[in-house]
Amino acid sequence: MEFKKTSIDGVYIIKPRLFNDARGYFFEAWKKAEFEECIGKVEFIQDNESKSSYGVLRGLHYQKGDFSQAKLVRVIKGKVLDVAVDIRKSSPTFGQHVMVELSDENKLQFFIPRGFAHGFLVLSDEAIFTYKVDNVYAPQAEAGIRWNDPDVGIQWPIDLDKVMTSEKDLKQPFLKDAELFD
Repeated sequence: MEFKKTSIDGVYIIKPRLFNDARGYFFEAWKKAEFEECIGKVEFIQDNESKSSYGVLRGLHYQKGDFSQAKLVRVIKGKVLDVAVDIRKSSPTFGQHVMVELSDENKLQFFIPRGFAHGFLVLSDEAIFTYKVDNVYAPQAEAGIRWNDPDVGIQWPIDLDKVMTSEKDLKQPFLKDAELFD
């Protein structure tokens, strides 16, 4: 695997070694020893999967306190624009974001450490999105920031009238009003 650092410390784009032949392809999606050598120790405890259609925007979500989560995300089918926003107040990159296109074609993965809000926008007719987390979901620790916060400045690549999101995500606070990490 190739581990590429991004403009925000701790966030990585991971490109697997792909082996193609007449039968199809094979790649290692996650290898603990290699991951720990390049990124550090993360104990993933659960895999999650979602299916969404074009224009669905999920996020920007995070969990607070003892329930914060690191994530390793990828797309099994389709294409998404995946975004991580640094919400660590003491970070020199606080409020900045990293975006990467993940697809079934490029096979890229995105590692998002604790202390980040995360979301994605579906760019294909349909997308199946999967991710590993290192902590359990806790409803009482659930939080988020507004996906269209002008202070964060994410340039979503579709007409915003076509974005479909949940009622909960429409009501998330702006970054300046959110409960953040120190």
